[in-house]
Amino acid sequence: MPNSKGDPRVLFVMNLVLSVAFASLAVWGLSYLGLVAFTWQTVAAAAGLVMVLTYLVVW
Repeated sequence: MPNSKGDPRVLFVMNLVLSVAFASLAVWGLSYLGLVAFTWQTVAAAAGLVMVLTYLVVW
């Protein structure tokens, strides 16, 4: 099984959950510094960016 990449659905959900967690923490920190406003739209955009970057790095 060393060549198995796992179920793509599980990998997608894990990437989604971890990206949202990281993005919410990053946006919260930036809003604490007064650089951006903490909105769920900002968190979603940051999570999308993190997901795309993760996909590009792992691919």
